[in-house]
Amino acid sequence: MTSKPTKAAAARKSEAKGSAQDEVPASNRAARAAERRAAIIEAALEEFIARGFAATRLDDIAKRAGVAKGTIYLHFKDKESMFEELVRLVIVPVVERLTKLPPPTGSVRDLVEVFASTFLREVANTRRGDLVRLIVAEGPRFPAVADFYYREVVQRGIGGMRALIELGIARGEIREKGLARFPQILVAPVLISVIWQSLFERHAPLDAQAMLRVHLDLIFGERRTT
Repeated sequence: MTSKPTKAAAARKSEAKGSAQDEVPASNRAARAAERRAAIIEAALEEFIARGFAATRLDDIAKRAGVAKGTIYLHFKDKESMFEELVRLVIVPVVERLTKLPPPTGSVRDLVEVFASTFLREVANTRRGDLVRLIVAEGPRFPAVADFYYREVVQRGIGGMRALIELGIARGEIREKGLARFPQILVAPVLISVIWQSLFERHAPLDAQAMLRVHLDLIFGERRTT
């Protein structure tokens, strides 16, 4: 003979059922909020690239994203914090991936070429490159934005390049030990490419990959052909 469920047990069962049902709307709300945030970020990227940092207005971002201006403040404190989030999402992951490459099984030059070629492909020739050019153009007017970009992107990149240079020196691949003091030299071609593309590409298209190979020949010596 089975006993009938007590009122307490029935109440607990009903409460658990109600909680499960409440989770669905909450999940839906979270999904919608995530979609709105993604739409705001995408709209901000387009507006910053089209107008520049100074001229971009939150009203224009809201209009492009299809949300009310007040919705933006649910996700971001101001325009600066929105731009910082763009950098974190769009550029920082690329830099992190490149600076965490495993120690080279081949030459240090090979790894530098992978780094630089990936940067040219995934940053210089994409909308990421447009963000970099925006910082170069407007960073002096907005030092807080430039400082953030330095901490999140430049400093990490320099640290990764210095580690590669020191490894190259230890292996005898790089003879000029002073290069470790100036790792910016190692990646100079990719930075030149980013700036050149926006200013002079229509006058004199630049073969960035060929320039990179010549640059690395100067540092590592010309590749021997067999």
